[in-house]
Amino acid sequence: MTRAGEAGPATACTVCRGGWPQAADRIATLGESAVYLHDDQFFPGWSVLVLRRHATELFELEPDERARLMSEVSGVAHALKLVFDARKINYALFGNLVPHVHWHVIPRLPTDPAPLEAVFAIPHQPVRLGEVERSDRIAGIRRHLER
Repeated sequence: MTRAGEAGPATACTVCRGGWPQAADRIATLGESAVYLHDDQFFPGWSVLVLRRHATELFELEPDERARLMSEVSGVAHALKLVFDARKINYALFGNLVPHVHWHVIPRLPTDPAPLEAVFAIPHQPVRLGEVERSDRIAGIRRHLER
């Protein structure tokens, strides 16, 4: 089983090579995944859960592994709801651009500019946080994950 960042047959994968996401954006390492703050914070709290080993499809995971991953997705979603007072959480698993199992977990806030639209369909300029604000946001999510 090759973990992301380790040598092995998955070294062609951007995630497994350590090219994405950035280590500085890591919120926490969980059992099956690691969670990162997405670099675009137009939707505050947008996070990405990345499987710690290489796989491109959910069906490639053993049933227990898949269940643990889904539990982690749910735990991160709950933490994001608490931190950002989200009215809804969106989940996305595509893998077309980054063929490595990863979930986008996106809080949708009461101030959402287009609450009925998919986040990927909303044209916007990416919001890049400054170092202090980014660190504070990561720390806030981390505190809720540790509860």
